[in-house]
Amino acid sequence: MATVSELLTANLHDVFGNRDAAARRAAIERTYSPDVTFTDPEGTAVGWDALEQKAAELLETVPGAFQFVEEGRRYVSETHGALAWGFGPVGAPAVRGIDVVEVRDGVVVSLTTFFAEPTESD
Repeated sequence: MATVSELLTANLHDVFGNRDAAARRAAIERTYSPDVTFTDPEGTAVGWDALEQKAAELLETVPGAFQFVEEGRRYVSETHGALAWGFGPVGAPAVRGIDVVEVRDGVVVSLTTFFAEPTESD
């Protein structure tokens, strides 16, 4: 059974950072519950197919050089975790955010993504 920390890694790198559609789908099915809810500023998506569509659409709309980079520490408990990230060219992220997951029975049941507000240095 995957740990909360392992699921944070899978969410960021194996799903949202993965441009290989077949590998991404396999990661989705092992990382999330079939009825996972994903909430971001655009709304809430429910289920594997909706989550897969969100990840695919994101990766299809950005240059190939864009990738996710973990920023800072992970925060984990037995049932929740949070991981900050940057997305864009390495060393120059175009956007930053944090993912918060809820885990039950070794899979993510809820994922919420928050985006960082821009600062004067961004």
